Amino acid sequence: MNLADWTKVPTLAGTHARLEPLQMAHIDGLRGALGDGTLSKLWYTQVPSAKTMTAYVQAALQAQAEGKVLPFAVLNEADEVVGTTRYYDLDAEVPRLSIGYTWYGEAAQRTGINTETKLMLLTHAFERLECLSVVFETSWFNLTSRTAIARLGAKQDGVLRNHKRHPDGTPRDTVIFSIIDAEWQGVKRHLQHRLDAHA
Repeated sequence: MNLADWTKVPTLAGTHARLEPLQMAHIDGLRGALGDGTLSKLWYTQVPSAKTMTAYVQAALQAQAEGKVLPFAVLNEADEVVGTTRYYDLDAEVPRLSIGYTWYGEAAQRTGINTETKLMLLTHAFERLECLSVVFETSWFNLTSRTAIARLGAKQDGVLRNHKRHPDGTPRDTVIFSIIDAEWQGVKRHLQHRLDAHA
């Protein structure tokens, strides 16, 4: 295992999407991806508004500097910023990490971008970082996210009651999913099959 890989954000390139290290220069693109701002109005998500985008990116970069996260900007085939995602809860000793803080603009939804993004992130996690497990978390009320995570091939481990707080301060029950190393090759084939359907 190369411990340096746990502190450096890689650039991951595919056919539909490219992931590159999140930078302040991505702020305008992320604001543009928000569109009419509907995403940031969902009370159970942590999608920033146009007004809070600078603070959102600054906080992500600060957490990266502290070794807590590896944040990415997500770009489409035209090199337009369409969203963001990150590795977090990094634990190189296990090794294990979580994938989350993911959101895309409306134009990127229901395309091959999310499938390919998850395939690239999971491939890097299992095959480069040699993870034993990769975790996904979402609010109990985020049915869209829960369905999407299950569709990746992740299995639901349980629900942590009053685990965190939603952005509006209400208690959040967190639904926990994971993929373990023994399942990875099957999940990889499944995601590649889904991605081929977008070709």
